[in-house]
Amino acid sequence: MAKAAKKVLLLCGDFTEDYETMVPFQSMSMLGYQVDAVCPDKKAGETVATAIHDFLGEQTYAESRGHNFTLTADFDAVQVKDYEGLFITGGRAPEYIRLNERVLKIVKEFFKAKKPVAAICHGPQVLAAAGVLKGYKATAYPAVGPDITLAGGKYVAVNVDEAVVDRNLVTAPAWPGDTAIVREFVKLMGAKIKI
Repeated sequence: MAKAAKKVLLLCGDFTEDYETMVPFQSMSMLGYQVDAVCPDKKAGETVATAIHDFLGEQTYAESRGHNFTLTADFDAVQVKDYEGLFITGGRAPEYIRLNERVLKIVKEFFKAKKPVAAICHGPQVLAAAGVLKGYKATAYPAVGPDITLAGGKYVAVNVDEAVVDRNLVTAPAWPGDTAIVREFVKLMGAKIKI
């Protein structure tokens, strides 16, 4: 009998950042994980719009419409006990999905169980709203640094292609850090990565 794939919950929403959603989803799937991509108020087979963020010379990033990303599971059916880890995507989605009480409950349950959690770019906004960052070191898009600090965490500025690991939490500042955050996240879930 074949062994069931380890399951990862990928939490996103409309205008999630394209690379911060597609790359982790595809790379973890390639590694053999079952990645259940969910969004509040949506079901498997529905889509979320993605946004492409890039620096084009202005003081902050520009945003362009990205792809439609197909969800693979129903948000309302999520049971934390079924998952090895939680990956929170970035972009604009975190600023409003953090208003959903069930999102916050899910995040708190992952932390209470000490399961691996990853959050990229603006994803730590969800962690701050859930009140789980106290005493943790974390990174994020620099504009989210004050959210981490106000939530009792320690914001760590790192290069855009790096990740910060503190116990069960791994964070990265933006999509150039996809490789680092996914590598460290799957290591937290027990994967053996040879470099």
